[in-house]
Formats: sequence, structure tokens, C-alpha cells
Amino acid sequence: MIDSLFIINQSGDIFMEKHWKSVVHRSVCDYFIEAQQRQQSATNISPVMATPHHYLIHIYRSGLYFVAVTHKEIPPLFVIEFLHRVVDNLVDYFNDCNESLIKEHYVLVYELLDEMLDNGFPLATEANILKELIKPPNILRTIANTVTGRTNVSATLPSGQLSNVPWRRTGVKYNNNEAYFDVIEEIDAIIDKSGSVVSAEIQGYIDCCIKLSGMPDLSLSFVNPRLFDDVSFHPCVRFRRWDSERVLSFVPPDGNFRLMSYHIGAQNMVSIPIYIRHHISFKEAGAGKIEIQIGPKQTMGKLLENVVIEILMPKTVLNVNVTPTQGKYTFDTVSKLMVWDVGRMEQTRLPNIRGIINLQTGAPLPDANPTILVKFSVSQLSISGLKVNRLDMYGEKYKPFKGVKYMTKAGNFQVRT
Repeated sequence: MIDSLFIINQSGDIFMEKHWKSVVHRSVCDYFIEAQQRQQSATNISPVMATPHHYLIHIYRSGLYFVAVTHKEIPPLFVIEFLHRVVDNLVDYFNDCNESLIKEHYVLVYELLDEMLDNGFPLATEANILKELIKPPNILRTIANTVTGRTNVSATLPSGQLSNVPWRRTGVKYNNNEAYFDVIEEIDAIIDKSGSVVSAEIQGYIDCCIKLSGMPDLSLSFVNPRLFDDVSFHPCVRFRRWDSERVLSFVPPDGNFRLMSYHIGAQNMVSIPIYIRHHISFKEAGAGKIEIQIGPKQTMGKLLENVVIEILMPKTVLNVNVTPTQGKYTFDTVSKLMVWDVGRMEQTRLPNIRGIINLQTGAPLPDANPTILVKFSVSQLSISGLKVNRLDMYGEKYKPFKGVKYMTKAGNFQVRT
């Protein structure tokens, strides 16, 4: 049971609070704010925190902390999942989730939280149901509500909430019936100095955009469904069918939603689509050298795009003077972060960057070389080899247009130097 929700920015300011059963004083967040100020990284704070009389459970998304307060012990994943649903729905309504947008739509956010949680328990968390209950904001509706004094809350209960398919609204009709699936995989990897893979795993998910009339019943099958080590499904998926046949059978929500998330561990051979050759050294004379070369590896002929190299230099570094053969670089003298934005990598010319690192005079040499953080994306490539076999539809007579798109990109990708 969730008693209260506080939204806190990175400065530690509580700019929104919502209470359900009883008011919990905002001073309970002092424990969380103290922990936040002790940590250098926003993601290093423990997601569950015990205080003398309450438990604080939080997530960090879009530069904001969403902190739920409970007065008794409950499963933390229950609360964490609900908080992620709150952020997902705010993004769905406002196309983003930041402090200024929430402040601009205070009333609408309070209305959404009232519908999503009833007496501390989740009630309506599906975007389809919420949009029938509370109309998304637009200029005309805002002006009309201001003049008439009405709210965005609907006077009638959504029909889907009373059915056995609560995630789909009834009476859906489209002129063009379409179903699109995006298979997106993120690689989390650690590469050592010699280029050997210390650890590598894939976090993947399948996002859908379903615009089909009526009440379609879909079946999605894969060429190699045994790749998955762990899976998480949208409530619409029939788990018994998946468990027995490895087929995703579901009546989809209307619009955009995440059908499933999956994990592929290190015991499966995870291919690394990029290689990095590096040499970073520091000398006693107050200077150092840096040279980095990158290139494609096991990309099945696809191009590496949106390649970015980030290096957090030691505090004794004054400046970095380098020359890139492709893209551009920046160095922040305050945060000591060097960013090399390579962009799209051509296979005929491998980009590299080299130059000098200036150190403070008389300062001791850094204890260790910095870690290289790598970002990239590869279109139309599933690095795990996962392939969609076919999509079948039952319950409706029309023939929909179907499409599948693959994408591989870097998650937490580190190279030790």
C-alpha cells in the first residue's frame, strides 16, 4: 500500500507531493535527500530505504526522483513497477516528463494519480483506459475548461475497464489497419585493456504500435525463441501459451506499448559490434598522450551510427588538445569530461583521434587511466540473432499491414584503458 508520492529534482527540492490515505510530512524525504547529496551519481542511491517509521522506494528517470512512501513493508518491485508506469503515462500524455511540464500541468497530473491509485492500491494504469477517463491536454480543451470550469475527467466509466480485456478500449476503428514491431537490443559490456570481453549481456525489448480495428487476437512467433534467459511481458500476453509453445499470443492494447522485455546473459556468445584501440598515458613533465581508433566488428555489413566516445579525465587534467579525423570533440574544464562525437562511421575510413593531455604542474600523476564510455547504434541489426518468424491474426476478417524493425545500440558499454 502506497501512502504518499513525492517528486524531487536533482537539487533536492520537493516540487510535487500526492497523498492518498493520510498526509505524510515531507520531512520524511530528508533521509532520501541526505543520501542523494552523499552520492556523486544519481543512479547510485539505494532504491529502497528504511526510516524509523516508513520505507522510501524510488526510481530515477528524466532527471527526477519519484519517491513512494509506505508505512509498512511491501514487495519493493510492486512499487517500482508502479512508479515506472506513472512516468510512462506522463510521457504518453505530455511527450516528455520534466519538472517544467509537471508544474505546467499540475491539475492533470493529480487527476492521473487519483485514477492510477485507489486508496494506495493500483487501479487503472493502462494508457488506453486513462485516456478515456482523462482526456490528454490540448490548447482548445484547456481554453474550454478555463471558460466553463470543467475538468478533463470523463463522466462515464470506460467500457474496457469492465471487460476481461481492460487494456483495450472497445469500438476501435481504423481505415488503415497496421501493426509495427520494433526489436531493440542494448549491449552492456566491459572490455579490458587488451580488448578481451570481461562481461557482455543484452537487454532487449519489443515495442509495438498497433492500430487495428475491432478486437484482433494476434500470435507472434520467433525463429529462435530459446535465446531468452529471462523475459517480462505486458499483461495482455497469455503466459501459458508462451510457456508451452514459445509463441506470444495476445489481444493488443490500442496504440503504442511495450510487448515484452528480455535478457540474454553472458553464457550466450554476445557479439561486440565495435572495436576500440586506445593508448592513454601520463608523464611526469605535466603532459600526457591520447590516441584512440575505432572501427566496426561483426556488424553484418551494417553501418555504425551515432557513435560517441566519452572519457571522464582525472581532476589533475587542465586541458585536452586533440585532432579527430572525423566528427568533433569537446572538453569541459569543470567536469573534466571529453566527448568525441564521431557520428556515422564509414567502413572505408576508420576514424581516430590523437593529441596531448595537459596536467597541473607539480600535481601527482593519476592513479589509473580513465574508462572510455561508448555509445552507438546499428539499424536493422539484432545482435543476438533474434528474428521474428511470422505474425498471425484471428478474430477479424481484414488483412493488416505488418512491419518489423531491428535496432542494436550501446547500453552501459565500457572500455578499460
